Amino acid sequence: MSPGDEHGYPDTGRTRTRLPEDPYAGTPRRTSSRSLVTVVGVVVLLIAAIAFANRGGSSRDATDKNTTPGTHPRTSATSPTGTDPVGTKTGDIPTGYAHSRQGAESAGANFATALVSADFLKPARRAEIVKQVFVPSQQAALSQKFDKAYNQKFLSDIGLDANGNAATGQTYVSRTAPIGTKTTDYADSAATVEVWCTGLYGTAGDRSTNPVTSDWFTLVLRLNWSGGDWKVESFSQKDGPAPVPGDDKASSADQMAKAVQEYGGFTYAR
Repeated sequence: MSPGDEHGYPDTGRTRTRLPEDPYAGTPRRTSSRSLVTVVGVVVLLIAAIAFANRGGSSRDATDKNTTPGTHPRTSATSPTGTDPVGTKTGDIPTGYAHSRQGAESAGANFATALVSADFLKPARRAEIVKQVFVPSQQAALSQKFDKAYNQKFLSDIGLDANGNAATGQTYVSRTAPIGTKTTDYADSAATVEVWCTGLYGTAGDRSTNPVTSDWFTLVLRLNWSGGDWKVESFSQKDGPAPVPGDDKASSADQMAKAVQEYGGFTYAR
């Protein structure tokens, strides 16, 4: 779920990112036999090309700088690129980012997952996240704003108790997956990073009136280099970019709750 939606972030208002209507609605989707034959033909040619490219011991191999006549091409393990991923955490949030554009983008991706998480609706956990993510000068003011926005009435309206927990037999879902990042402004002590995200939000379980749905949004994070690490000074949210919805069959509430419980999140760093 994006900030400014059910999360009610004070910086963005309460708007929901809506997926565009399917431009193919009302148009029958047919696959002709001719189209099918064409697709199969392309696949066969592609497989043949891959097999030919991977074939060793040919006269072409002898001229390749990585081979010798009569041998297969030499292979090497895939190597990581860029700065090593962060190796430390404060709570569940990675810390110790590189003092670089790449480090700022990694920080932004991890901060996005924390700020738009189910834990952020839990008062005790939210206080920890604010302390870990934001620059010290903003923590007190933002904590007050968040506590006011996520008051008991707000939590009750989305089916959570005062501690941000769902009713017995239900699972509240709010999980974000960064799709990509970019740095739009960078200096030694500050950076602006945009994180394009998709996410899930809602309540999975029996008798839920708030089913889990998806969202697309972009978080714009203004970061400062503070205390030897990147921290958030301010942020905002904008809609999309959102793709055309696919034809996926929606899972049941039980399947969705089980998936959220069984599949853990990632540390984003590159």
